Amino acid sequence: MRCCPSSSRHPKRFTEVNDHRDLISVVTAYGERSHSTPRAIKAYDIANKPCSEITSADVIAFANQLVTRVTPQTVGNYLSHLAAVFAIAKPTWSYPLDQMAMKDAFVVAKRLGISSKSRERDRRPTLEELDKIMGYFGERLSRRPSSIPMQKIIGFAMLSTRRLEEITRITWKDLDLEGGRVLVRDMKSPGEKIGNDAWCDLTPEAVQIIVSMPKIAEEVFPYSGDTIGTNFTRACQFLDIRDLHLHDLRHDGVSRLFEIGRNIPQVAAVSGHRSWSSLKRYTHLRQTGDKYAGWKWFPVLTGSTNFEPTSSKLSSPDDLTAVG
Repeated sequence: MRCCPSSSRHPKRFTEVNDHRDLISVVTAYGERSHSTPRAIKAYDIANKPCSEITSADVIAFANQLVTRVTPQTVGNYLSHLAAVFAIAKPTWSYPLDQMAMKDAFVVAKRLGISSKSRERDRRPTLEELDKIMGYFGERLSRRPSSIPMQKIIGFAMLSTRRLEEITRITWKDLDLEGGRVLVRDMKSPGEKIGNDAWCDLTPEAVQIIVSMPKIAEEVFPYSGDTIGTNFTRACQFLDIRDLHLHDLRHDGVSRLFEIGRNIPQVAAVSGHRSWSSLKRYTHLRQTGDKYAGWKWFPVLTGSTNFEPTSSKLSSPDDLTAVG
């Protein structure tokens, strides 16, 4: 990036931070599924203020404007995005954004009820729902062999407990199959993400799915995360499966580990939770056995994939067409 001019005649404005190309890549690395947050911020007064003049009061005013249109949970998401921007803008690009002002605004917004954390979901797919989803994508793969192998991705998401953004970043070099583990790069964690690489254990079933994948690219699953998410959402809509998100598969996978008798340290080694307190929500689960024991889709998940490879990280046109 070109060095920023020191002249006060051209103060850097907040919109420039959101427009910066390097920032967009950082936003993507932070797990944003789209660039809708920076686009939306531009519509508010704070976007036109010089970075050096933005105070916690400005951020609170922005939050107050937001909460008239969206829920406090969504306001919290917007502020979390801004916090990531404030954290890196000054040390990375010398943009004079005050990180402490952002932290103060976070505290005030929470105390005033303007923002709040998203409620934890406890939705898990039923075997019947998964049977419909797997059948749907199996039928599509048989008609369009070049389409994304959604069955394997869905199975891996559930059995590995990995997030979608983590799945699409896994490379063959990140695998230690003999040790049954994977290096998860930029793993989501409170307060940090970029460079937060961690080794996580793989379940035997997840290892089998990886081994079954053809080496057609540097990544094990060389597909667009946005397209995968859209495919899953549209399939659920078509099949009339309500309120099921792709991320719910991670919750189901973690729950399964407890149900088959794993303890908190063993589960954390797979899921990547650094704080065992994050897993307290699962302590009500008892060892009830594996609901996926003898699951009829395992041979499909671990079998060789018969399809023509799509371009690395690109979306096949077939995968973007409407379901129906």
